[in-house]
Amino acid sequence: MKKLIGMALIFVLAAGLSGCGGSKFLDNGQIKNTIDQTNEVDRYIIAIGLGAPSKDATDSTQRKATSRNAAIVAAQYDLVGRIKGVKIEGGVTIQKAIETDSKISAIVNDSIQGAETVKTEWTADDGCVVTMRVDKDKLAKQLNMKFQ
Repeated sequence: MKKLIGMALIFVLAAGLSGCGGSKFLDNGQIKNTIDQTNEVDRYIIAIGLGAPSKDATDSTQRKATSRNAAIVAAQYDLVGRIKGVKIEGGVTIQKAIETDSKISAIVNDSIQGAETVKTEWTADDGCVVTMRVDKDKLAKQLNMKFQ
């Protein structure tokens, strides 16, 4: 059993080191000069966040943890703008709808807090890139609205 677990661990490490699946945002541990942030699938609102490690972090684990937290906050901030810009039935944006109904704001905030983290990547200097998404259909149902 220990041998099987050890072999599985080696496989996971090898896959991680070989760059299995590639990265949209990193190249050899560095953030690419161009990042495509378009929604890949019409089903999701996708956002990324970039985070830098805390200057007070003393080891790699702390640096990665603090940069990940910063990247999540940045991605959530990006999601706010993207969601508020979505057009709903009647041609108005969610931002305009929020101005007339405070319940919508609460639902949007909840959806951002519950956004799915799709991918977490670290740079060579322990910075972090986080990709998050919100399901449009689920959000539309929660808001009881139709998106254009």
